[in-house]
Formats: sequence, structure tokens, C-alpha cells
Amino acid sequence: MALPFLNGDSRKKRSQVLAVDLGNRTTKAVLLERRGETLALLRYALLDAPVYEKTLSPEMLAEHLRAVVKALDTKVRQVTLAVGLDDAVVRLVELPQIPVEEMRLVLKNNTKGYLQQELPRHVFDCHIFPPRQTTNKTAETLKPGTIPKLKVLAAGAKQQLIDDFHKAVKDAGLTGDHIVPGLVCPMNAMELVLPEMFANESIALVDIGFKHSSICVMDQGELMLSRVVNVGGDNFTAGLAQAMSISYAEAEGIKVGLAPEAQSMIEAQVSPLGRELRASLDFFEHQQDRPLTQIYVSGGSARSEPIMQTLRAELGVECKTWNPTASLQLALPGQQAAEVEYVGPQLAVAIGAALSVF
Repeated sequence: MALPFLNGDSRKKRSQVLAVDLGNRTTKAVLLERRGETLALLRYALLDAPVYEKTLSPEMLAEHLRAVVKALDTKVRQVTLAVGLDDAVVRLVELPQIPVEEMRLVLKNNTKGYLQQELPRHVFDCHIFPPRQTTNKTAETLKPGTIPKLKVLAAGAKQQLIDDFHKAVKDAGLTGDHIVPGLVCPMNAMELVLPEMFANESIALVDIGFKHSSICVMDQGELMLSRVVNVGGDNFTAGLAQAMSISYAEAEGIKVGLAPEAQSMIEAQVSPLGRELRASLDFFEHQQDRPLTQIYVSGGSARSEPIMQTLRAELGVECKTWNPTASLQLALPGQQAAEVEYVGPQLAVAIGAALSVF
């Protein structure tokens, strides 16, 4: 699932892919290599995100991308960027059976009707979900001569943002391969990690970012609903620091570590995310008339056992931290090889972005 606002020369198969997840606090980057039927993780990098007031300038981003390439120690010049949750609009829509190029125009000319908001000066892309087998009952409900509509995942981003990204990539001495919405990336990674479960079961994927979190409910490989909520790791840490009258850094250590005395305070900070997730699960279960029993959580906060315990108690559903590197051949240098299991949950978006190119 790519939805590339910027699409490089996709006719050329890449042997190596460099992908960058531009987070609000931490930039995550990965270098993947195709080795026959398998994919290998050669290196990853975690860097402090650039500090800026309103918008990240192309010049600052170019400098940051050069630092990413240096950290990865790579000569690869094609780069794929993941657009943040607050920089891209992603919606499920129904569109006529027309070419993707025409779908983009339909969305551009009627954003209010299809995406529930006015989006001037945006660019759009679409991912078409393959139609499921039509049952006799479904076929009977279609009027004669009616053309079935396609279920489409539509995405939009500001043209200026894409132009700025393109300029920054060029100024950094790189070539833009893809620019993709970060929301779809954990789905790409999960499909590689647990393909049978992804294709046959109903699951929820939650990626906890610094400022925002994404919730995606999948049913037999098809996205049923997605949400972006304004709750993230920063809310947990800041709330814990205030409740315990400690520094932000101390609260961060308690959040990730195992501190039983802080469990009740962590619960108070995580509950808003639990309520948003519960509402999404209830909607799915009401629409589909069956329970959803597995929730997979990624992001740096997913490493916190107190946070995971809180989500399990809030939802009454099994919540698991998952590692998007599990299906990759690990060809990492020494220190990274030792730390990848701990770092793994943070790399879901970056790895999913890379998979959109392969």
C-alpha cells in the first residue's frame, strides 16, 4: 500500500531502499536490501527531529536528511519519506470504477463530498482495495445496470508540503522515490510480519507517536476504519511529570521502565487513548457483528509495560507490542544488532514506508 504523493521511477526495481519517518520528536530511518525472496535490514538510525516553530523549512530538512544519510553510512541516493499523521488526510471512500488518474481528479474537485472537508491546493492519491467476492444476496441488492463502486483509501496532502519535501530531498543530494502517508505504513509492515493473520483475521493496529496516535482496524487484509487521535507519548510523559512533580526526563524513564508505584498515575494519562480505541472497536463490532480480539501496538510507548497493562485493562482485549523487524533478515552492525529488539517497535512507520517501494 503506497499512496505515493511523489512517485519516483517505479519501473526500476530497487535492490536497496532508504526510508525516513519524520517524527515530531525523533526521526526514524531504515536501510533495507532485497536478497532474493527475503528482505534484510542493513541499518537503522534514530535522530533528534529538527526543532522549528511553525513549519520545517526545506533548508532545515535538507540538512537533516544529510545527517540521516551519514548516520546510515549509505551511498543510496533514492529516499522515501513518510508524511506525519497531522500532515496528510486519509479517508475510506467509495468511487466509481475509473482509472486512478481520474479518481485523483474526482477527489480534487469534490473534497468536501468525499473527504468531509475543503482541501484547496492539495494533491491526492488512491489505493484501490480488491473487491471481495460478491454474494448472491449482495448481487440481488444491486439495481439492473448499476455499476458497483470500489472501496478506495484516499489520501491528500498540501501541494506546498510536497514541493518543500521535494526541494529538500534535491538539496540534500538525494532523489525522491516516494512520499507516503505515515498512517498506512504500519499496515504494510504488519502484512509482512504476520501475513496469515493479516489476510484472515480482524485486528487493530495502534501506532503511538509523540503528539498523535493512529488507529487502524483491519478485516481480512482490508482497512475498515482509521482514526488519528491527538494523544501520544508526550501526553503520557508530561502528565506523569506533573502528577509526580518530577522532571520530564525522570517521567520518561518511569514511563518506559517498570515502576509499580506509578501505575495508577500512568493509567490516568493513558485512559484517553483507551477510550478512543474502545470507541473504534465498538464501531467495528457493531457494523460487522463480531468481536475484535487482537490489538497490536507499535511506537516507542509500546515498550512500556505499564502502558500496555493499562490498555488491556481499559479495553478487556489482548494488546501486544509487536516488532516490525521480526520478518526481516538482520544484517546489522554489532551495537545495532544488540539493540534492535528494543528499538524495533519505533521502526514500524519507517519499515512500512520502505515496503511501499519494494
